[in-house]
Amino acid sequence: MALAETSQHRSRLWTKKQAIFCGLFFAVVAIALAEVAIGPVPLSLSQIYQTLMGQADPMPTAIITQIRAPRMVLGLGIGLSLAICGAVLQGLLRNPLADPGLIGISGGASAAVVVVIVLGDLFLGDIPATLRPYILPIAAFCGALLVTALILGLSQKDGEMSVGRLILVGVAINSIAGAGIGFLTYISTDTQLRDLTFWSMGSLAKSGWLAVVISVAIMTLSSLALLRFTRALDLFQLGERAAFHSGLNVTKIKFTACGICAMAVGAGVSIAGPIGFIGLVAPHIARMLVGGSHRFLIPAAALVGGVLLLGADLIVRNIAPPQELPIGLATSLIGGPFFLFLLLRSRKI
Repeated sequence: MALAETSQHRSRLWTKKQAIFCGLFFAVVAIALAEVAIGPVPLSLSQIYQTLMGQADPMPTAIITQIRAPRMVLGLGIGLSLAICGAVLQGLLRNPLADPGLIGISGGASAAVVVVIVLGDLFLGDIPATLRPYILPIAAFCGALLVTALILGLSQKDGEMSVGRLILVGVAINSIAGAGIGFLTYISTDTQLRDLTFWSMGSLAKSGWLAVVISVAIMTLSSLALLRFTRALDLFQLGERAAFHSGLNVTKIKFTACGICAMAVGAGVSIAGPIGFIGLVAPHIARMLVGGSHRFLIPAAALVGGVLLLGADLIVRNIAPPQELPIGLATSLIGGPFFLFLLLRSRKI
């Protein structure tokens, strides 16, 4: 009797999770269509369909293919990858407030981009004009990887990675990166200062198809690679010692997962600037919906992240057209209150 009741309970839970995933999937599809259809020039679903079939008029075709579609694809890719990285880091560090910015990944990418914007003329003079659009993505990617390698190296203690040291080193690196960015901002010209200001707030606007495809490809491959760690992350919740005795190479998993997160975050920051709080908020919402098992948590967090980022971009594009607010402001308005909610919800934090 008890076995039958347990089986029925598991069946109900599985049915509930299926319904939640279906709801999240349709929410992503709906918000993606809204991202393409809604704007200063509203478009109908029939116009979108005609564009896909190659039968639309030139104006809606240009709006969809050159402006809104690449923006939607980029926003979806960044939202999914930031949410997955946040879920992985929270599980890896066993810290509910962890996100890609906590251990310095975003700070390293941002510092590298600021160096190129302010000092690029000193060492990029001979770079061909055709390659210049790719300098910022390459700089952000290299900055994220370099800082991640530095943090992982400094966080080792007695041949093992210490979570406490990892977080403290990340805080220190973020502080140093912030000081460097502040100094470079101080010595920048008016034009450079304007570029830095808008870039630091995050935006999906300046995104051609080539840059979008490259960045989204890196983020997608990185996110798929992180899905391999679902079982390991579940074992990490029992403690590193228990994970080690279960046969996991704890140090290797930490280095590998953090390195992959650096690749994903670097690719996103390189094209859209630093976008905060998605990696913090999305995993918590997903955990409320599907529980703590990472084989459900990570895909759910990815879908929630896509909905949050596309929703935020939809708001900033339409709140005061033709002006456009930076998307970082919208995500901060979402993430800040949610962060306070987490602190108030758990007095142990």
